[in-house]
Amino acid sequence: MFYAYARRTLAALSLVMLVAPSAHAGDVTFAIKNSHPNAMRLELYSQDRDYVWPGNGQDFYLDDGETKSLPISCDEGESICYGAWVDGDEGTYWGVGPGNKEKCEDCCYTCSGGETEEINLVP
Repeated sequence: MFYAYARRTLAALSLVMLVAPSAHAGDVTFAIKNSHPNAMRLELYSQDRDYVWPGNGQDFYLDDGETKSLPISCDEGESICYGAWVDGDEGTYWGVGPGNKEKCEDCCYTCSGGETEEINLVP
């Protein structure tokens, strides 16, 4: 009796998984250049869900003059904004700043594959 119930439950759950809408995975690479004379830290923030890259309390680090390509996996169509700040000075920031707290113009990109144009962070 228990096994028949378990099989029916498993079958029902499997059917739900097949018909439930799921987000399609995508990838995008952020090309970032630090043209500031100091090192900076950077995070990428989803505007459509509670998600941050690289996540887990970490951030990307860019030395002064350094250019990095930051490939991420995201949900197709998801809006992602960058937030950067001078290492040790969160008051000097670009994009949405540390913690995704600021407003910005032209600092968000749609997850649709490919690579952003080079984002040059200048003083």
